[in-house]
Amino acid sequence: MSISEINLDFTKEEKPLYAEIIVPLFLPQNYTWQVPHDFQPVVSTGIRVEVALRNKKYTGIVKRIFHDKPEGFNPKPILNVLDDEPLVYEKQLQFWRWMAQYYLCTEGDIMQAAIPSNFKLSSESVLIWNEAFDDSYKDFDDEEFLVAEALQLKNELRLSEVQQILDATHVYPVIKRLIEKQVCFIWEELKQKYKEKKEVFITLHPKFHQEKELESLLNEWSGAPKQMELLLAFLHVQKTEGEVKQPELLKKSGATNAQLKALITKNILLAEKRSVTRLQVLPRQLKIDFELSDAQQKSLDKVKEVFKDQNVCLLHGVTASGKTQLYIKLIEEQLLQGKQALFMLPEIALTAQVIRRIQHHFGGYIAVYHSKFNPNERVELWNKVKSGEIKIVLGARSSLLLPFQDLGLIIVDEEHDASYKQQEPAPRYNARDTAIFYASLFDGARVLLGSATPSIETYFNCKNNKYGLVELMERYENVAMPEILLEDITYLPKENGAPVLLSPAMQTMMQQALDAKKQIILFQNRRGYSPYQICNTCGWIPQCKNCAVSLTYHKGKNKLSCHYCGTDYPVVNTCIACGSHDFTRKKFGTEQIEEAVSEIFLTSNVARMDYDSLRGKYSHDALIKIFEQQKIDILIGTQMVVKGLDFEHVSLVGILDADGMLNFPDFRVNERAFQLMEQVSGRAGRKDGKGKVLVQVSNPNHPVLQFVKKHDYKALYDYEIESRRQFAYPPFSRLIKVTFKHKEQHIAEEAATIMGRALEKNKQMEIVGPAEPLVNRVRNQYLFELLIKMPKDAKMMTHCRRQIMQQIVILQSNKRYARVTILPDVDPL
Repeated sequence: MSISEINLDFTKEEKPLYAEIIVPLFLPQNYTWQVPHDFQPVVSTGIRVEVALRNKKYTGIVKRIFHDKPEGFNPKPILNVLDDEPLVYEKQLQFWRWMAQYYLCTEGDIMQAAIPSNFKLSSESVLIWNEAFDDSYKDFDDEEFLVAEALQLKNELRLSEVQQILDATHVYPVIKRLIEKQVCFIWEELKQKYKEKKEVFITLHPKFHQEKELESLLNEWSGAPKQMELLLAFLHVQKTEGEVKQPELLKKSGATNAQLKALITKNILLAEKRSVTRLQVLPRQLKIDFELSDAQQKSLDKVKEVFKDQNVCLLHGVTASGKTQLYIKLIEEQLLQGKQALFMLPEIALTAQVIRRIQHHFGGYIAVYHSKFNPNERVELWNKVKSGEIKIVLGARSSLLLPFQDLGLIIVDEEHDASYKQQEPAPRYNARDTAIFYASLFDGARVLLGSATPSIETYFNCKNNKYGLVELMERYENVAMPEILLEDITYLPKENGAPVLLSPAMQTMMQQALDAKKQIILFQNRRGYSPYQICNTCGWIPQCKNCAVSLTYHKGKNKLSCHYCGTDYPVVNTCIACGSHDFTRKKFGTEQIEEAVSEIFLTSNVARMDYDSLRGKYSHDALIKIFEQQKIDILIGTQMVVKGLDFEHVSLVGILDADGMLNFPDFRVNERAFQLMEQVSGRAGRKDGKGKVLVQVSNPNHPVLQFVKKHDYKALYDYEIESRRQFAYPPFSRLIKVTFKHKEQHIAEEAATIMGRALEKNKQMEIVGPAEPLVNRVRNQYLFELLIKMPKDAKMMTHCRRQIMQQIVILQSNKRYARVTILPDVDPL
């Protein structure tokens, strides 16, 4: 029975059936609806249904079906069934349930994040005529009368129709008055947003499929010469490319639509409209055209050995050791077994090189999934992954939410990267940790974590035999690690208090690299021209009106910008506190470095890689290709230059402000500083082993810099693990950060204080705060935070999470705190 043939009949006396349905909203629990008898044969878990909630319609997903009627209320009926087969598998629903419980969110939050927007049908408001209205129009104005009269005739009107009747776009005041006068009421209608892409294909009429018939047609041609040219062009395109699309045929032949129509009218050619994919189509191939080194082969064998006994393995390989080649070999193995594989990268937009390499080896077997896909492309990729047509997915953290059918392997490259942690909105999950649970739902699935600088938590798990550990501690072809040099800039002369951008030693080494026809990467993890400016007379600093943060000067657009809310302001030349015009710009960003480098090295090609300079969909990939071709000599960038880039000719990397990475109030500051510096230094000397890294810093004796200088991750780990143990930070505890937001500062503080006191009663929790974060106001919302430390005991953690959620509900039931936004973040970074 197809859905279109179903006839609703709520009067039949049958055994009732109910469904728990997930809707894409933040709800304390999933709601229950009744399944009408005629829908019962087609309703199953994972299927989409249309339901009404608070006079609005939503697309929901059936989580479970049962016969016992809920107590205390009468469930409303499901309005419609939208699918013939489930949109998600049972494994995905289990996955969502675990994520909601662990990350203190709702399954509705996860559905909202996971399901492509075009699967969540759009809701259009419809005005419905009220049959009880007494037809009295005496108090109506002209607009109200026009709409009411049309509504009485048609019984229902869409908003677009009301706009046409009134010849205006802003019709809500009129509609509101009609509702108040009980002329009508609002209903919501769901409409499908996804549309198949269709293109016109041109084919040869079947009667000319025989060679003799076609030769006869061409030899005896007496029609227009232009039509003959078009026909010959068609035959050529068909022979060289196979399928012939109408736009391409007309473009290549230079013909007109009229000439093509004439050939179709004569039954020589046929035009057929077909559905086509929006995704890039590559020929399916399996081309592994490289050999592993002895070290790589030993590591690969060890990984396979680990996977016999353990589900998770860390591949700790130094930069340029060839970890990606091991990934390719493991993916090949899954492909030959007919299983699916997921290759996760921290930021898909920043890894164009990896995408090209993987596509070279696997062609059409692989699909890329990231945030720059449009909604229709996401729908098509979702369906191909669900059906098993796509075997390999290369994606960022959101790719973990795709409905895999038979997943055999998840690779999490650069597993330490903070980009794997979702910040806003919920679910605030860590894709690395979540991938491990997701893989456990598939029989025999394994997870490989890869990094040159693993997170402390992951390495701790390896040390305690929770994960397997395989080390690859030599670069490919035994290329030497880059030499790290520390430059003390404390005593360097500064002009007018300006910061040192390029020390004399840095300039000398840059010139030597350029003379040797080598390339240079300069790393500064701040974009813009100058992070802030200060009045030299009274010390006033321009700040954002919406956020408690200083404004960054961007010289390119000559604006002051807030990097939290995105608001731009005109440049300030007069101090609003004292009227002085004497300002100094402090610190420096990539924009100022680019300007300085261009002035010093006049004959060199200089480029900048940050979010301000890369705006287009493919602009990052284009810049990388130009740098690979050595058309750029000096590349200046933020942490974009750290991730997944492999350049043959880079001999020098400059880290211009190590102090900014080392002096930050966070217990992970040493770990992150080491990871950033080690990763960016790994871009140097990847082919010839003659790379150098110069670090500009005020305190060259900092312990982390000594570890970086020796490329000694294990020393960093030993140094960090002792302080973590002493202060009970992860991996010796679990953290939950709860953020309170409100437009009034004292309300946010009160809410945080009340919840902190309530949670203190549980002696298993250590409550730190409430306290204001460094940036205590964002978008006119004041922020307070509680930090909760819990023991690493599964039962206790579950109990603590339940208590936190209960306290949030209790707090928000108080009218005074009902509008306080409370955001729990499990395992915050």
